[in-house]
Amino acid sequence: MDIPLLLDMAADAAPDRLALGRRDTGLQASLLADRVKRMAALFAGAGHVVHIGENDDIVAELLLAGACAGVPFVPLNYRLADDQLRSLLERASPALAVVDESMENRVTGVPGIRVIGRERFEHMLPDVDAAGPSAERDVAAILFTSGTTAEPKAAILRHRHLASYVIGSVDFQGAEEGEAALISVPSYHVAGIAAVLTSLYAGRRIVYLRAFSPEAWIETVEREGITHAMVVPTMLKRIVEVAEETGASLPSLRAVSYGGGRMPLAVVERALALFPHVDFVNAYGLTETSSTIALLDADDHRICLASEDTAVRRRLGSVGRPLPSVQIVVRDPDGRAVPVGEPGEIWVKGDQIAGEYAGRDPLLSDGWFATRDCGWIDQDGYLFVDGRLDDVIVRGGENISPGEIEDVLRQHDAVSDVAVIGIPDEEWGEQVAAAIVARTPVSQDDLAQWVRQRLKSTRTPGIILFADALPYNETGKLLRRTVRGWFEQGNIEVPLANRA
Repeated sequence: MDIPLLLDMAADAAPDRLALGRRDTGLQASLLADRVKRMAALFAGAGHVVHIGENDDIVAELLLAGACAGVPFVPLNYRLADDQLRSLLERASPALAVVDESMENRVTGVPGIRVIGRERFEHMLPDVDAAGPSAERDVAAILFTSGTTAEPKAAILRHRHLASYVIGSVDFQGAEEGEAALISVPSYHVAGIAAVLTSLYAGRRIVYLRAFSPEAWIETVEREGITHAMVVPTMLKRIVEVAEETGASLPSLRAVSYGGGRMPLAVVERALALFPHVDFVNAYGLTETSSTIALLDADDHRICLASEDTAVRRRLGSVGRPLPSVQIVVRDPDGRAVPVGEPGEIWVKGDQIAGEYAGRDPLLSDGWFATRDCGWIDQDGYLFVDGRLDDVIVRGGENISPGEIEDVLRQHDAVSDVAVIGIPDEEWGEQVAAAIVARTPVSQDDLAQWVRQRLKSTRTPGIILFADALPYNETGKLLRRTVRGWFEQGNIEVPLANRA
């Protein structure tokens, strides 16, 4: 099964159901299919279909049209510096790039790239006949990773990977009439790709938020009767804050999935209390896994929140259990599975797992993919993700998870946000350092004592600095390399002694 078949199934099953856009001007499924197939005629032989611009209905159309034409969809981050953006464009050559008019001057002149402004592209469509599906359909999308320490990798998602995820995640035409999904993550985020395909298959109208702000998100939910949405942790935090201030209750909203980064427990608890009618789901996945591979579902959220059992309540900080179509195992550095409760690297296997980059394939011969995330699984199969392996702090030969320390610091009333990293130390190899965003005045000594009373002394931050805000990218990932640079540059107020 491939993406064009998903589109045809949706158009045949419910041709008059709104599929994309606002409820007063949106496209019905049959009209969307026709428009997409006319776009596909323009992409024949293009090499790649590139999108550069803000969120808009055109993103879903380009993804589907590229799929019909057998041409990979390559969404790029328009927020990148010009030299970075042009470098990625060169890697996508040859391509037809559909861009916001404000972007044209930034990317014109890249060899092998034909640039077309959005409005001009729209004017071309009426004169084009719908194209039949290409016989060559293999790679559906190429997404560039964020590239924290090196050049971004080009993750390859094939039709079979994405179709497998869709079929294994949602029921065909399972949405009720009038349901609508709000996409507020960028076009180059795998969750945005997955949301288009799962919504189309389920029969749920797709609505785009052009640029995220909590006020705009809330207004769109209210105006469009949004029932489903996906957000990253920083988005949910800001939405909750604004909803608390304004009294927004969002009665149409039924389900919110969150993922893409570590979610502070306090934010989840506030969201559950503020919107008791909403089903919250923690979705864990990677670009290389075609989106979600594990879920902490709505029932889990409610059970964990109501339980007085510490072990059960702790699961609110997990990412739940694997999808039925996915296998997950935690392994030690030698590749051996570790016992229950022991930390290690998370490996995953299943039909939706791509695990492939342009020019290389990191999948083992038996199909297992090493995520480079570290975590552990409890006795009931709940997966806890502690962060990237590269973020693990090694102090005196002991592996320390930054996330464990961050969770404890967030429990302090004065702490609004926190990032924990390891910095070089001559005696211990690395020592624990914390950057704190404080909501009320607090001393470094108080915070260090707070951690020392709740964790082993080796996990107590030896250096703490205060910041007005922490750096996140547009998909909600904490930029630890930037935080590490603060310490390397000496932006430290008061060093604290930390010798176990």
